[in-house]
Amino acid sequence: MRSKTNQIISIFILFSIFMAIIWHKFSNNLQLENPYYYNLIKDVIFILFVGLLFRYILSKNEKRNSRILEKIKSNNNEIKESNEKYDIVSKATSDTIWDWKIQEDTITWNKGIETIFGYTQEQVGNNSAWWFDKIHPEDSIKMSVKLYSFIEQKSEKWQDQYRFRCADNTYKYVLDRGFLLKDKKGRAHRMIGAIQDITKQKKEEENLKLLETVVTQTKDAIVITKSDSNSARFPNIIYVNNAFCAMTGYKSKKVLSKPFNPFNTEELDSHEYEKFIAAIAEKRECQIETLTKKKNKEEYWVRFSMIPIYNSDNELSHWISIQKDVTEERKQEKEKEQLIRELTQNNKDLKQFSYITSHNLRAPLSNLIGLLNLIEDIPINNSELSEIINGFKKSTHLLNETINDLVKIIVIKDKISIQKENVTINEVVEHVFSQLKFQIEQSKPILKLNFDEADTIYTNKAYLESILINLLTNSIKYKSETKKLKISITIKKTNNSTILKFKDNGIGIDLKRNSEHIFGLYQRFHDYPDSKGLGLYLVKSQIESLGGTISIESEVNKGTEFTLTF
Repeated sequence: MRSKTNQIISIFILFSIFMAIIWHKFSNNLQLENPYYYNLIKDVIFILFVGLLFRYILSKNEKRNSRILEKIKSNNNEIKESNEKYDIVSKATSDTIWDWKIQEDTITWNKGIETIFGYTQEQVGNNSAWWFDKIHPEDSIKMSVKLYSFIEQKSEKWQDQYRFRCADNTYKYVLDRGFLLKDKKGRAHRMIGAIQDITKQKKEEENLKLLETVVTQTKDAIVITKSDSNSARFPNIIYVNNAFCAMTGYKSKKVLSKPFNPFNTEELDSHEYEKFIAAIAEKRECQIETLTKKKNKEEYWVRFSMIPIYNSDNELSHWISIQKDVTEERKQEKEKEQLIRELTQNNKDLKQFSYITSHNLRAPLSNLIGLLNLIEDIPINNSELSEIINGFKKSTHLLNETINDLVKIIVIKDKISIQKENVTINEVVEHVFSQLKFQIEQSKPILKLNFDEADTIYTNKAYLESILINLLTNSIKYKSETKKLKISITIKKTNNSTILKFKDNGIGIDLKRNSEHIFGLYQRFHDYPDSKGLGLYLVKSQIESLGGTISIESEVNKGTEFTLTF
């Protein structure tokens, strides 16, 4: 503006000087009688010329200013429209938009920096240092090198992926894309970009890579087929993994686009086939086990599932089949079934043998006992013969007891279900004491009974009596010779169980040496002549047949405590 004013003034001064010189020369050549009128006319003419000149100059300047004003208005409208579009895009997009003036190193952010990353306007810095400081240390150097290299190369478009720190100090994966603006001299002076949160996509990519690794590395064969509504039976294969190729012998290119048909043997399992066809038709999951063939015609058993995959429109798009070669498993199952049959038969034979043996032994054993009873009425003067007969009699009775105990064990093991009832404890204990009256009177133990918490047990009465008889007999048999025998029986209720504790102060058992054999058959822990090693085995068999458990705590010369849970 100032240069234009100076230009106009200069023109005016030059024009005035030019007019003054011309008028001076013109006036010197004229002989005027009245110079007053001459000067007046001169001034009027000068003013007219000056006015016309100013009008011409101002008219041209006005036209020029109008053109400039229109251009400025047009530019302002374009800028306003551009800013409006920028604001609309900023509001519409979920991206974080940034504007970086490179020479001044000032950067501005839209509201995305708050909504996506959680930074308030007060927390956001206005230079590139704040931006780079929020980039993950492992990504910062790589990203800054690529960015400044891009600026130096003066390319227009740039993009990179890195991790950006949020206000809560967590990191998000972002995709950053920028556009470079250059001045007339080609220097980069401004850059505008948009940061997109791709954390979810990154995680999905990682999951897909992991899933791809699982699919390719798994030992199970995986087949993916395309769902074809026109195919009534077998869908076409679009993918097989390496395990499938190893299992079947087919290369992937040989089976792709071919129908998936595992029922390719002459021995067709119609049940499994119909189940497969029905599942395909009804678009539901199924599991099939059938005999199929490899490429070399070798037959093998395969177990596979067909899993339907639906797209976002809930339309069936694919089938995934996971397959496993179960030939060896089927072979082992057959061997197992055969072994079970053999064991079952052997068990039946053993039971039958046990019954026959016990039955066949009972008759001669009864005869021996009868004959021994008859001999008692015959006086024997020979002391040696009398001792032999007594030993023979004792051994015969011991054999009879052993057979009776073995029969009990067979009966316990043979019973699948045992009848139970609510048994009154006092009645059972009184009955047990009456059976062992002679032994109790001889040992005269101190008995402590506590049935206050529970006066009944839901169990089998005969088994409970047998258990108590065996435990009580052992306590009397293995009592200490140096102290009075004490026996306590306590019953408590715990949730749905009844706990019976049987404790004595007898000679005890060395559990460190015998813990693994306590409840074994024919296990003896003391050198007593009439010990058979059957009592505790019977107790354990009976309590377990009732669905309960038994445990023992014992210390030599201090006593033994049994805990039975019904």
